[in-house]
Amino acid sequence: MKNDAKKVWFITGASGGFGKSFAEYAIQQGYNVVITARRLDKLESIRATAPSQVEAIKMDVNNSAEIADAVKQATDRFGRVDVLINNAGFGIVGAVEETSDDDLRAQLETNFFGAAAVIRTMLPVFRAQKSGAIVNISSLGGQLSFAGFGAYSASKFALEGLSEALAAEVTPLGIKVLIVEPGSFRTELAGTAMKYMPENSAYKDTVGQTRNFAKGMNGTQEGDPFKAAAAIDKALNAEKTPLRLQLGEDAVNAIKQHAENLLNDLAEWQAVAVDTKIDA
Repeated sequence: MKNDAKKVWFITGASGGFGKSFAEYAIQQGYNVVITARRLDKLESIRATAPSQVEAIKMDVNNSAEIADAVKQATDRFGRVDVLINNAGFGIVGAVEETSDDDLRAQLETNFFGAAAVIRTMLPVFRAQKSGAIVNISSLGGQLSFAGFGAYSASKFALEGLSEALAAEVTPLGIKVLIVEPGSFRTELAGTAMKYMPENSAYKDTVGQTRNFAKGMNGTQEGDPFKAAAAIDKALNAEKTPLRLQLGEDAVNAIKQHAENLLNDLAEWQAVAVDTKIDA
C-alpha cells in the first residue's frame, strides 16, 4: 500500500554499519525505507521491526539488472523515493605497490562505479518528481589520504569529483546532492569490511602504522552511526543543504588542517605558478 505522505529513503549496503543505522533512524522517524544488500537474509532483522515501513531487496551495486529491479520495486511499493543513500562499500589497507590491479579495480568498482550506477538509475525517478536527494557516503579520506589508504581514498576522491559535478547538473532540476565525509564511526569498516593487502617489509614504517591503526580502532571508534543519520537528515532538511558534511571531530580537524596546508602551499608557490604564461 502506497503512502506518499511519508518520506522514502533508499539505502544501499544496509545490512550493517552505517546502512543499518540509517535504516533504523529512518524507521524511527516514521519514514518508509528501502533497504538493499547483496544478501537478503541479512536485511530480515531490520525489515521485521517495521514491515509496513520497510521494503528489503537483494541488490548488488555491481549488478545493473538488480539495481534497475530494486528501483522499480521501491517505486512500485511506495510510489516515490525522496532520498538515495549510497553507502555500500568496503576498504583496503595496503601500499600502492602492495595492491594488485584486481584489488584496486574491485575497490573502484564497488565504491565508485557501483554508486554511479545507482545514481544514474535513480535520476529519472527524481527528475520526474522534480525533487529528491542523493547522499554519497565518502570519508575524510575523500579529501586527503594517508600511507596505506591509497586505493580506498582513490575511490572516494573519484566519488567526490563525480558528486561535485552532479550537484551542478541536478540542482536546477530540484535535486540535492550531499557528500558525507565521516571520520571514525563504530561500523564494520575497520573489521569485516576492510581488506588487508600482503605486506612488503619496505613499507613497515609507513603503511605498517596505518595497518596497526586500522586493526586497533575496530570496535573502539567514538562516532555514533545513529547520530550520523540524524546529522544527515538535518542537513537535507536545511534551507541550504551543504555540498559537503564532515562528521566527527577527527574529520573536521583533519580536513581543516589539510585545507590550511593547501592554502599555505598555494600562497608559497603562487609566484612560480602564475609565471608560466607564454611571453609576449
